[in-house]
Amino acid sequence: MRLLFIGDIVGKGGREAVKQLVPELRREFNCQFVIANAENSAAGNGLTAGCARELLTVADVLTSGDHTWDQKGFDADIRQFPQIIRPANFSKRQPGRGWGVFRNPAGGDVAVIALLGKVFMRESAYCPFETVEQILKEIPSSVKNIIVDFHAEATSEKLAMGYFLDGKVTAVLGTHTHVPTADARVLPGGTAVQTDVGMAGAAVSVLGRDVAAVLQKFTIGMPNRLPVVENGAIRVDAAVVTYDYLTGRASAIESISREIVI
Repeated sequence: MRLLFIGDIVGKGGREAVKQLVPELRREFNCQFVIANAENSAAGNGLTAGCARELLTVADVLTSGDHTWDQKGFDADIRQFPQIIRPANFSKRQPGRGWGVFRNPAGGDVAVIALLGKVFMRESAYCPFETVEQILKEIPSSVKNIIVDFHAEATSEKLAMGYFLDGKVTAVLGTHTHVPTADARVLPGGTAVQTDVGMAGAAVSVLGRDVAAVLQKFTIGMPNRLPVVENGAIRVDAAVVTYDYLTGRASAIESISREIVI
């Protein structure tokens, strides 16, 4: 089996690129299941019901992170989307769910877990390591294929999670920094790891934002808006994980990137 995981989708340009490229990537890499991190899909911050509906035409599951609640009303809207997973180590009083089990049309079930890191992150969250330990006890033993989206700043924390879960899950895929890392590998226990998959956003940008605005922010230090670049060349970063659906063990992971002009 092969699974396609898309890095953070940034704004309208990212959404359009994903909608156009994911069907092609499914065919090219023979992927039967698609997960995408969509927490920046609404104008660069958060999710809306409309964005979710768009992306679910090409993805099976959407994950999120520290910007989950940035769009007004999404705390109510998330209840209508069982395919959207918010960080499991948010307070249990928050709406939505932190993990779910989904049917892979090609065979077997896939459990998807979203976690938020603690190192250098502005949002408060419970310990992701303790949280995921508890979740693994709750996932039915018949579900062998488990994918973790670890939305975190520090690559050390994300790699540590990979080793912590080695042999227990199929893949630990990092999101949040929007920069793909060159460390995709399969650990000894059969867990695929990449500390950051990257983004679906403008190729000429700083993490999907306008270069001039970001430079002004860094060089002058005054507060200013950081517009999302929504046109031109849009890059879609992703990871393809190959795994045995009977055991849940990964045998390969490949980091890929494609560009399209929007």
